[in-house]
Amino acid sequence: MSVDGLGVEDRSVPGLAAAEARAQFRSGVGRPTAGMVPGRAQANLISVPADWAYDMLLFCQRNPKPCPVLDVTDAGAYSTPLAPGADLRTDLPRYRVWEHGELVDEPADVVAHWRGDLVSFLIGCSFTFEWVLAEAGVPMRHVEQGRNVPMYVTDRLCRPAGRLHGPMVVSMRPVPPELLATAIRESALMPAVHGGPVHSGDPAALGIEDLGRPDFGDPVDLEPGDIPVFWACGVTPQAAVTASRPPFAITHAPGQMFITDVRDEQYRVV
Repeated sequence: MSVDGLGVEDRSVPGLAAAEARAQFRSGVGRPTAGMVPGRAQANLISVPADWAYDMLLFCQRNPKPCPVLDVTDAGAYSTPLAPGADLRTDLPRYRVWEHGELVDEPADVVAHWRGDLVSFLIGCSFTFEWVLAEAGVPMRHVEQGRNVPMYVTDRLCRPAGRLHGPMVVSMRPVPPELLATAIRESALMPAVHGGPVHSGDPAALGIEDLGRPDFGDPVDLEPGDIPVFWACGVTPQAAVTASRPPFAITHAPGQMFITDVRDEQYRVV
């Protein structure tokens, strides 16, 4: 059975695995979610006051590569058809709380911070297409090395929207040269979770000075011959929060995502 055509199975074993992961996070377990719950889509989270929600929606519409919207809640709501029964306030590994663009807390849940005027945006995450890449033979170095994916703030500015502006953030995965075309092709078939890469090769072309010093996540070791490949990243709204300084926002901690019940194949264009 599916919910709103999203391919959310109500009681399948894979769906229960996603629910079990969310239950662990609800109990206080925190960890990066790369490599967790194969076959289930993951999502970035940003919650903003209702009077900033149109600006955020417009920002996402104007910047669909880093900010592909999967769902938007009503004001005050903390549920989503992407994972029936889940609670957006408790079911992520770790959160970030922002006031006037400053990070003020990184709690395991945000029940105490929740407000009745918050509108939540769930944004596609590249962890979703990692399973597709892995099945095509592309190695996931960060998963192999037990690390969070490295993320970098670039010098590419997003298109402004209302009061929101800021740079694009990218995630990086090292890819062997013989598999570069495969990685580009397979990820491009999933535009709802960032699609194909925005750049491959020299990180300086994105204003990145040192791959060993990511702005978020962990540095990842490249194997000899690996090409650094960069995908637009759903941490971009957090960079916009820092630059635009809305009075309040809640986000996921980078790399610690909301695991949905939606099958990743539902976001694949065929």
